[in-house]
Amino acid sequence: MICTSIQNKGFEEISAILDSGKTEMAEIRLDLCPQLTDADIVRLFSRSDVTLLATCRIGGDVKTAEAEHKLIRAVEAGAAFVDLEIEAPAPMGERIRAKALECGCKFVRSVHYYDGTPQLSQLKEVAHECIQLGADVVKVVTYAHSDDDVECVVRLYEGEHNGRLSAFCMGAAGKESRMDALRHGAPFTYAAPNADECTADGQWTADDMRRALYGSTQIWRNSSARVPASKSMAQRAIIAATLAEGTSVLRNYTPCADSESAIKVAKALGADIIQDGPTLKITGIGTSPEIPEEISTGESGFLTRMTIPIISMLHKGRTLIKGEGTLVNRPLLMAKETMEMFGVTLDNTSVPLCIEGNLCAGKAIVQGSGGSQLISGLMSALALAETPSEITVEEPRSVPYLHLTKDVLKQFGVNVDIEEAGERIIIKIAGGQTYKAADVTIEGDWSGAAPMLIAGAIYGSATVPDLSTASQQADMAILDILRSAGATVKVDGSSVSTAKSPLHSFHADLNQAPDLFPVVAVLAAMSEGESLLDGVGRLASKESDRASAIMEMFKGLGVEVHIENDTMMVKGMSLSHRCAAGARLKGGKFTSHHDHRMVMALMLAELGASDSIEIDDVKCVSKSFPGFNLMEN
Repeated sequence: MICTSIQNKGFEEISAILDSGKTEMAEIRLDLCPQLTDADIVRLFSRSDVTLLATCRIGGDVKTAEAEHKLIRAVEAGAAFVDLEIEAPAPMGERIRAKALECGCKFVRSVHYYDGTPQLSQLKEVAHECIQLGADVVKVVTYAHSDDDVECVVRLYEGEHNGRLSAFCMGAAGKESRMDALRHGAPFTYAAPNADECTADGQWTADDMRRALYGSTQIWRNSSARVPASKSMAQRAIIAATLAEGTSVLRNYTPCADSESAIKVAKALGADIIQDGPTLKITGIGTSPEIPEEISTGESGFLTRMTIPIISMLHKGRTLIKGEGTLVNRPLLMAKETMEMFGVTLDNTSVPLCIEGNLCAGKAIVQGSGGSQLISGLMSALALAETPSEITVEEPRSVPYLHLTKDVLKQFGVNVDIEEAGERIIIKIAGGQTYKAADVTIEGDWSGAAPMLIAGAIYGSATVPDLSTASQQADMAILDILRSAGATVKVDGSSVSTAKSPLHSFHADLNQAPDLFPVVAVLAAMSEGESLLDGVGRLASKESDRASAIMEMFKGLGVEVHIENDTMMVKGMSLSHRCAAGARLKGGKFTSHHDHRMVMALMLAELGASDSIEIDDVKCVSKSFPGFNLMEN
């Protein structure tokens, strides 16, 4: 990334540079901006749209205590990076590092040789010392008098550094080394706001470096990236309201294909539904169900698995469950075996299928490797049985979704207990319960927010409002994943923001959030180093065989990837590294495999591709996020 070094300016002047829309990262030289007050520092480093690095060199009029005070204020306010020269007193370094760890700020230890370039052995030794002092990023800068000096510094990049080393040279001979740093995978290099404000000989201006690195590509920004209501929560609430007596009110509803399918199922069961803008009023069926001989669950795998236990509880006859699109013939893993434990027969392992038999309360040990969706349906249905039930889930997957089901049921007066017992969970469901009408606000969708937040972290900035950080949605895991990749993430109430930042390799276990896998795979492709994504086995029975679809996508994009057992290994490069090395993602024609999550992943990749990406089926994205388009920001 290009880090614009700002000095000798006041708050308004600095803000103007950050507001220009051209600055992707900035170093605020607090030692050279004496006019900044503590309040100014807090206001500057609280920003969420630009990744900021705080530097305050000790010397001249700036004493050690003052430098530490300013740096601590910046870190507490939200600085993404804090830079401390290696000569700083050791106790100060320990305190700054501790504060950085506490606040999620990356710690930079920097070394400067203003008169020349030492031997390589000395440079390696001092870089190692920085690491020993706890540096997340090591910065080594020398003065180059010759090409040999530059070559000496460049050799620091030999070996694995995973985007955590920034080494380059000052002086006219070292000018190109500043761009070469990015070609070698440095997280950032430094540029001046203009030719009159260079901090060292040979420094580029930000505009010149931006043109050389990115060409005409603009920084991607979306300051209000609206996402739809969570379909996971909406579908659960619609079905719960259908089973309740009286009229429930669901607020903040936004339509998508899967949620609209839930409404159709509700109406088929006899519920009366009135929609008034983002509000649904659902008069439920209570104890008077009207079960038709056929019910269509559209293309929703969750709705299908949710409906099977409920239908078998309400109806003693045969009911045909039909589906559409990619749902047809998609295997419903473990559904047949699990339902048999509760006295229900399914005549097929995919839709269309017939349900026969009445759901019986009882105890059962079930395999969770097929996912949590059918178990959510059992939780919802067995509460209506006369006697209690207990489900022990071995090898549980997507456990957060079970807690989401529990939370929604509770809002409708139904109580379920979930206990974690080592590598299994135990679900206890009291019998004889009844659903009660409720007034529920549906949360914003974290799975829809994920590609927006990732786009902000890779390409510019994004702010997504109306998200609940107290949510049980499994896809809220995107916050921890982004942070583990080095992204700048800020939460302000119900708004979540990301800003373009130096991204590095990470390890993510997606067994509990498989819907994130395609977009997180793109994040890995745009992060420096090899990232590990666990949970490949969860991808086979989605709208497409997503593991194969992702592998095919990466082959077309030119990304090195392979799978070992349950882990996908993605060899990534940061955006600035790709641009500097001429290794941007490839464009061309791609297939979505009619999978809405693959459409999101391909659109996310297109923002970093050298040419446009043509997707054969974009309309399928309406399954969860109608109108999704990252190109319109």
